[in-house]
Amino acid sequence: MIHQVKAPSPGWRESTLALALAIAAPVGIAQESGMRQLEEVVVTAQRRSESMQDVPVAVTAATEEDMAYAQVDSVGNIQAISPSIKFDVTNSAANSANIFIRGIGTVGNNRSFEGAVGVFFDGVYRTRAGQAMQNWLDIESLQVLRGPQGTLFGKNTSAGALIINSKAPTLDGSGGSFELTAGNYGKEMVRVSYNQVISDSSAIRLAGLYGNKEGFIENANGGDYNDSHPRALKFQFLTELSDDLTLRVIADWSGEEANCCYGQIDDVDGPMQDYIDQLTVDNGHTLPSKDFDDYQQVLSNDTDQSVADQGIQMNIDWVLESGLILGSVTSYREWSIEQIGMDADFSGANILGINESLETEVFSQEFTLSGEVHDFGPFHYADYVIGLYFADESINADHQLVWGDQATEYLQIYAPAALGVPVEAMLAASDLTSFLGSQGIPVGALPVAEEGLVSDINMYGGGQSFAAFMHWNIDLTDALSATAGVRYSRDEKTGGMRRRFFTSNPQEPFRLLGAQPGPEYDDEYTDSAVSGQFALRYQFNDDIMAYMSYSLGYKSGGVNLDNQAAGSVGDNPDEPSCSSSGDCEPNDPKYESEYIEGYELGIKADYLDSRARSNIALFYNKLSDLQVANFDGLAFSILNSPEATVYGGEIENQFVLTEALTLGLDLTYLPEAHFGESDALSAEALGTPASLSGRRFAQAPEWVGNLSLTMDQPITDNLSLRGRVAAYYSGEQYTNPANNQRRDEIVEIAATLGVASYSTGLSLNIWCQNCTDERYVTQHFNTPLQNIGDDYDHNGYVSSPRTYGVTLRGDF
Repeated sequence: MIHQVKAPSPGWRESTLALALAIAAPVGIAQESGMRQLEEVVVTAQRRSESMQDVPVAVTAATEEDMAYAQVDSVGNIQAISPSIKFDVTNSAANSANIFIRGIGTVGNNRSFEGAVGVFFDGVYRTRAGQAMQNWLDIESLQVLRGPQGTLFGKNTSAGALIINSKAPTLDGSGGSFELTAGNYGKEMVRVSYNQVISDSSAIRLAGLYGNKEGFIENANGGDYNDSHPRALKFQFLTELSDDLTLRVIADWSGEEANCCYGQIDDVDGPMQDYIDQLTVDNGHTLPSKDFDDYQQVLSNDTDQSVADQGIQMNIDWVLESGLILGSVTSYREWSIEQIGMDADFSGANILGINESLETEVFSQEFTLSGEVHDFGPFHYADYVIGLYFADESINADHQLVWGDQATEYLQIYAPAALGVPVEAMLAASDLTSFLGSQGIPVGALPVAEEGLVSDINMYGGGQSFAAFMHWNIDLTDALSATAGVRYSRDEKTGGMRRRFFTSNPQEPFRLLGAQPGPEYDDEYTDSAVSGQFALRYQFNDDIMAYMSYSLGYKSGGVNLDNQAAGSVGDNPDEPSCSSSGDCEPNDPKYESEYIEGYELGIKADYLDSRARSNIALFYNKLSDLQVANFDGLAFSILNSPEATVYGGEIENQFVLTEALTLGLDLTYLPEAHFGESDALSAEALGTPASLSGRRFAQAPEWVGNLSLTMDQPITDNLSLRGRVAAYYSGEQYTNPANNQRRDEIVEIAATLGVASYSTGLSLNIWCQNCTDERYVTQHFNTPLQNIGDDYDHNGYVSSPRTYGVTLRGDF
């Protein structure tokens, strides 16, 4: 848990170790006297500045320095800040990026989904979790709010929120800072920022980022996969138009070119793997190593990915004569991602490729009016925020399927195998045509994959969100206070799919498999909801506070954007063969809204003369109509799980051991994180090897924890030796909702050691992440076109290997 203003402290422990240290550490502290104290941390979890220890919300806060020592420079390794939060992405930031808090996140991959965890940069909601993937630039602080956030922040979120704030321009003086990093895998990163005062009331701030990194998946034929080349710029203008009126403009752009993101590892061989290997060799490639730890793969082509994220916003704060504060946040953002040459069979065989793009445009406007009242009826004090929110998003996506020159050869083995003909027998046959004839399969029934473009579709949609909200904090007595918030939301979504082209080939494999072409559609979805929060907080003394809360969160439903959202061949009345595999009636492409009820009990305590801090939360969450995206290896679909339950507990601790050392201990325990029982979630209904009915969530281990030790030791009047060593533990977990593959428990070690100069502001750090080089699958998936019956092939996206480097920071 990172709370301290000047010292980061995420780390790891297993439950028995945590209990022993939590008991033993305060004893050691008590033996010292006159030591430094933990500093107060100010957060804005309730849209006002207040001590983190006074907020009836489970929140973890990290400063710029905290994140630097933990090597958190994007959402990618955010679990170093709090073990309760996790980020996951596979082959596409547009479809698969997902953030989890307390085991709850968006289930599965889909371009239509908004995140269960809201991401807010400088008060502006980002509609897709993938928009949080860029390397963070000129960031001052991060706050992780856990539990449903149904009142205060832009959009409703069912699992929690990330509040990320940039460094604002300042009128205190001109100056800048820089950061230079070099590491293994060709890592290069340069960050520079500069603040310039331009008048007594105005200032500007400029920041830029330039980086390169090679991929860690080795191409057995030379080179690597999943490299990245990020670039970013940010411009800010701040002016105090009067003593009571402040205006801040933020314009930013980030872009990345990459050979991304289909580098992964073949982990569980299916019945077609030997034939895939043969075709890979026939295609002129050397096969990848079968040793998982070698992190080798071979693809038939490279995937070129381009990502661009840009926007402008204007924040206004106006203190009225009455003392009320009127706030306005106006924003316009564009986000686009394009992937060309994606290897959809994930192998060196040239079978199937995909070209895909997604563009979103979002305008949002929020108005807030905040104030405070004294002697409020029978109460001592109250403060409040009243607000209105509007957002308008448009989405446009293109998707193409392209058969390779080995597609027909492969599929004329795969299709009979799917009907029960042994693969080995077909490969051993001297005359495949005669052999298949003897099995009752005429040549005319075999698929023919005409090389080149198969399908070209356009998907479009959008939505408008309207909300009105009110949030009160009321001091009932000197010790007892209440928090009450309510929000009305209305969401209007649209979505459609139009087919520019689909091959007329009657022996097209997707057509024979009954998968595509599905029916075109144009639909809309509208829903509204009331959400909110009620909490009671009791201040036992200046150092100990307890609270209990009830929250209701909501995540809107919508229209699925996919080429099979309205069904497959059997649902397409324009296909002559629809009656042989269906009812020729399109399916409903809509999915329902998701709701969550959250109950929480918590205590926040500073003790041992403010040299120790422990925050504990017990929570229970009941989800209804949980949105589930499912991929069976051939088709995507969305359904709603009728119910799901998550409950558990968290404890976050900090202990000042000496003047130089701070210990951090955090643990999250999830004994329950399961889907409810439902026939709609059975393996038969989903068409996957996994039944989700009554099963535990993917990416939700029972135990997760951090243990860290941070040092800041003066060694001369001008120099300080600073360092941090941390361990992150995560228990066994399912890796995907679409299969039953698991990942074993893991422990990762991270370390930073450096020297800082008080007089020059320079610091030099050496660091490593995953220092012991733990290698494991982060997410298994059902490899497309390689499963036969219940026998599936599973490839996997993998953890980053050991990385290390050196970072120089300074001011000028």
